[in-house]
Amino acid sequence: MKKYKSDIEIAQACKMKKITEIAKLAGVEDKYLEQYGNYKAKVDYQLLFDMKKKEDGKLVLVTAITPTPAGEGKTTTSVGLADGLRKIGKNAMLALREPSLGPVFGIKGGAAGGGYAQLVPMEDINLHFTGDFHAIGAANNLLAAMLDNHIQQGNELGIDPKAVTWKRAVDMNDRQLRHIVSGIGGKLQGVPREDGFDITVASEVMAVLCLASDIPDLKKRLGSIIVGYTYGGKPVTAHDLKAEGAMAALLKDALKPNLVQTLEGTPAFVHGGPFANIAHGCNSITATKMAMKLADYTITEAGFAADLGAEKFLDIKCRMAKLKPSAVVMVATVRALKYHGGVAKADLGTENLEALEKGLPNLLQHVENITKVYKLPCVVAINAFPTDTKKELALVEKKCKELGVNAVLSEHWAKGGAGAVKLAEELVRICEQTNKFTYSYSLGGSIEDKLADICKKIYHADGVVLTDNAKKQAKQLTELGFDKMPICMAKTQYSFSDDPSLLGAPKGFTVTVRNLKVSAGAGFIVALTGDIMTMPGLPKRPAAENIDVDKNGKISGLF
Repeated sequence: MKKYKSDIEIAQACKMKKITEIAKLAGVEDKYLEQYGNYKAKVDYQLLFDMKKKEDGKLVLVTAITPTPAGEGKTTTSVGLADGLRKIGKNAMLALREPSLGPVFGIKGGAAGGGYAQLVPMEDINLHFTGDFHAIGAANNLLAAMLDNHIQQGNELGIDPKAVTWKRAVDMNDRQLRHIVSGIGGKLQGVPREDGFDITVASEVMAVLCLASDIPDLKKRLGSIIVGYTYGGKPVTAHDLKAEGAMAALLKDALKPNLVQTLEGTPAFVHGGPFANIAHGCNSITATKMAMKLADYTITEAGFAADLGAEKFLDIKCRMAKLKPSAVVMVATVRALKYHGGVAKADLGTENLEALEKGLPNLLQHVENITKVYKLPCVVAINAFPTDTKKELALVEKKCKELGVNAVLSEHWAKGGAGAVKLAEELVRICEQTNKFTYSYSLGGSIEDKLADICKKIYHADGVVLTDNAKKQAKQLTELGFDKMPICMAKTQYSFSDDPSLLGAPKGFTVTVRNLKVSAGAGFIVALTGDIMTMPGLPKRPAAENIDVDKNGKISGLF
C-alpha cells in the first residue's frame, strides 16, 4: 500500500516565500504590512478604506454536507480551489478562519487544510499564530473581572449575581470549567456565585471582532455587550461598566487580518475563528472585504455543514456586511455519503451503491437549500479518495444533475491546485450566472417566526418548539427591543435535526429551543437547541498526546 506523507511533513517540506513577496503578489503595499517574522504578517485595515472606490471581486462560499467521521474537507477544498483558480490564470485569494486550540489538541485536529492543499506556516497557524485568540480571551476575561469587581465594590448598578450572563473564556476544550463556583474563600475574595467558562471561539468578543469594521465600530459593539441584569430586570452592558475602551485596546491589533500563503504561494487571509455550531462560524468581515478588493475571486469557508455555517454566513454575515455571493461550492465525499447511508466507518472503502443512494439525500437537501432557498448557483465538489469507484462517482454526478447542478471530482488533496482545475473552471462558469440572492427569513418577523423559518426551510423540520424558559426569554427580548435581530442557531453539527443520531435527510421531527440569549454587541440572538454546549470536552485519547517538539524546535504530531 502506498504510504502518504502526513500533513505536517508536507507542510514542513514546503519552501515558503517571504511574506513580503506574498503581499506584493496580493497587491498589498509595504506601508500596510506589519510582519510577524518572515512568513506571516498583519495588514492594516486602513487598506480597506483606501481601496473603497475599487470594484469588488466575486465572493465564493465553500460549504459542505453534514459532517461524519469519514471527513469532508472544506478547508482543504477551499485551498485547493484557490490554487486551482490561479492555475487557470485567475487572480484568487482566500479568506478563512483561524484554528482553535480546542480541536487542535482534541479530536478534530487543525484547520489549515490537508495533503497538498494547505496553508503555511502550518504549525504557527494551528497554534498561537499572531496572538489574536489570546487577545480575545484577555478582553473577554477583563470584562468578567470588571463585572465581578463592580459587584464586590458596592454594586452601584444593582447587578443581580444570580442574573449574570457573562462567562469567562479559555481557548481549550475543558469540561471541568463548564460549571464552577467563584468568589469563595471569604469576604475579601469576591461575591460567591455560580460561574463558568466558554471556549474562546464561542465568546461574543470573537463574534464582535469578526463583525466589526474599524476601532470605533469595535468599541460600540463591545460597549453593547450585555453581561447580566439588575434586580429590576434591566440589562447591564460593558459600557455601563466602562469596559469597552480597555477591551478595544487589547483588541486593536487582533482586528487586523493576518496574511499567509498556501503551499503554492496563493495569498490567504486567516482571521477570526468562531465555531459554526455554537457561534456564527465565519471569518472576519474585514478580511473578506479586503480580499474582495485585492482579488477577482475570494474563496471563503463557513464552519460545519451548510445548515449551520452557510446559513449563518448568508443570513447573518452577508446581511450585516451587505455582501452578495456569486456562487457556492458544496463539498462532499463518497465515503461520507455512504456513512449517511448506514455504512460503518471501517467499511467505507468498499463499493456500496445502495448505501450511497440512501445517503445522497443529505447532499441533495443541502444543495437544494442553496439553489431554491437562497437562489444561488452551486457546484458540488467531490473531494476524491482513492477508494472511490467509477460507479459511485457516476451515481453522485447523475443525482446532482437531476437538480441542475454539476458534480466535479477534485483531487486537490493529492495534487494541489492542478487537481482542482476542473472545479475551478466550473466555478468560473457558474460565477458568470446572474443570481437573485435572498435570505431564508425576514428580520421583520417575530423571534418565533424566524426560528420557524430556519427550522422548516433549512432543516426541513415540521416546526420548532420553545420550552417554557425559551418562551419567557423570547417575551423578555421582544420587550427589550431585540426581536428584529437575526438568529444564530446553536445546534448539533451531525444532523439536520437537533438529534445527532438522525443522519441523512431526516423527516418528521421538530426542533426544540431550550434557551435564548441576546448577543447585543454581535447583533444577533443565540438560540440553543438540544444538548449543544459552549465548552467542549477532550476525547478519551486527545490529539495532544501525539504532539511533540524536538530539541531543535521542530514540531511533530500536528494534523
